[in-house]
Amino acid sequence: MSTPSHWFETGGDRSSGSWEITSEPGSFGRLWHVFMTARVAIAAVLVILQAFIYVLGNITNHWSIATCIAYLCATLAVRVWSRPRPPGSTFDAQWVLTIGVDVVAFSALNFLQSGGINYTPLFALPVLLSSILGPILLAFGTASSVTLLLLADAWWNSLLGVGDANARFLQAGLSSSGFFLVALLANHLALRLAREEQLAKRSQSAARMQTQVNELVIEALADGVLVVDVNGIVRSANPASRRLLAAGDAARSAPFILAMEVAWQPLAELTHRTFAAQSPQEADVSLDNAGGNTRRLHVRTRLAASPNGTHESLCVMFLEDLREMEARVRTEKMAAMGRMSAAVAHEIRNPLAAISQANALLEEDLQDAGHRQLTAMVRQNAQRLARIVDEVLNISRAQAQLPSPQTITLPLDDTVQKITSDWAGQTAAAARTRITVGSDNAVVVFEPEHLRRLMINLLDNALRYASDSAGAIEVATQNVAPGQARLSVWSDGQPLEQTVQTHLFEPFFSSESRSSGLGLYICRELCERYGAMIGYRRVRREGTEGNEFFVMFRPSAQSSNTPSPSFATMPT
Repeated sequence: MSTPSHWFETGGDRSSGSWEITSEPGSFGRLWHVFMTARVAIAAVLVILQAFIYVLGNITNHWSIATCIAYLCATLAVRVWSRPRPPGSTFDAQWVLTIGVDVVAFSALNFLQSGGINYTPLFALPVLLSSILGPILLAFGTASSVTLLLLADAWWNSLLGVGDANARFLQAGLSSSGFFLVALLANHLALRLAREEQLAKRSQSAARMQTQVNELVIEALADGVLVVDVNGIVRSANPASRRLLAAGDAARSAPFILAMEVAWQPLAELTHRTFAAQSPQEADVSLDNAGGNTRRLHVRTRLAASPNGTHESLCVMFLEDLREMEARVRTEKMAAMGRMSAAVAHEIRNPLAAISQANALLEEDLQDAGHRQLTAMVRQNAQRLARIVDEVLNISRAQAQLPSPQTITLPLDDTVQKITSDWAGQTAAAARTRITVGSDNAVVVFEPEHLRRLMINLLDNALRYASDSAGAIEVATQNVAPGQARLSVWSDGQPLEQTVQTHLFEPFFSSESRSSGLGLYICRELCERYGAMIGYRRVRREGTEGNEFFVMFRPSAQSSNTPSPSFATMPT
């Protein structure tokens, strides 16, 4: 193998040779290198020892020096070039070069008895190596081979009549028993280590996966989440919280100090109260950012404390935009009111028809001009009420799209000029309003009364936030493509918050409590009915930035014979 491998046992029986191999170095690789280094160290010590004995003149057999040098070379070769590989159920070449070499080398030294030294304790190294890194069968096999070699050495010395034979056999038996006991205990500890490592790996993998799931959930939350420590440092902040805390276009990434911005002081105080009381807190706060941009939040805190006090406490803050909460509540309420208004509109339609019919009959018999003028007023208002009832019913039919009128067209420039002039005169905003027409009086598909309602809503909205300077409101028309006309209403108001832009054309959503939030929604519904598109952007006009609402009209057949571009390719 080219790289060290990490292992742990997959079953309870290590003799089966069942191992799990991964590409990461683990306990097997580390233990392997420790044992190989220990073999090199022992071999070097043996060579040095033999050198001292030779210098002292006690060596009678030079084979012991050759054996130690050969053993050192073999251990260095295995340490440098060999790579760890868990053993199977039988001996392979690698284990012959490690355990086998150790047993042979120590047996040779024990047989030669160079310098009168007992080399029997050295057999503990191959026994430990086979017990910790191999299955129990390999460990017992190594202990058995060492036992046979010790008994053979004792028998050979008894034949030669060297020393006490009974003492040698007793020493070989005790040493062999110790080696079997060491093999059993070391193998059991290694097995437990492998199981603990496997459990730790599984727990670490599960914890890592749970952490990733938690991060994904927190990142996707619509509510802001802040994790603050006892020193007021924000450790973590999800995108929603950064958006809610942003002052203007500045959004900070964790870590940062919560008290560094003046607008965030209410949040810092709420965090301090949470740590002081050691209990959850809940409050509605206002973040007064620079430029008069105020954001109202509903904040809930929860304390994450270690049960045994080994880790520091953290305060988790949940931020909700009160405007969005209120908009959701209004949407739910107005949905019920919409169903009720549909029922009321149905009830109004019948008596309204009777009033119109009676007025028509009455008008036939009247000769007086004053009386006929009064009946004309009744007729006009009845028709207006009928149109309003029809529009309420159209909106309440679950956004069911009626077929867009194909024959209702109007000249854009003339109509826009008339509507804007009438509105400016009624609202006394003529000095602040500027009209720029440049669509060459393009013909667009739109009903005049609906275009009036669309423009009145956009102009009223612009007037609400525009300054008192001349040209603070500009109405413009232009051709952006062959046969493609565009209407824009611009004002020099402050930029809209990101939250407001997200829900700009939704029903019942407004940045002001006194507004119903239906104006822009009605504009969108009218545009969709006639195949037009409405949008918003922040643009600069003559050096002044402002808010622009624009409408891209669907061209009529009378506008141009050139095929009209789709909305996907329209320049905005």
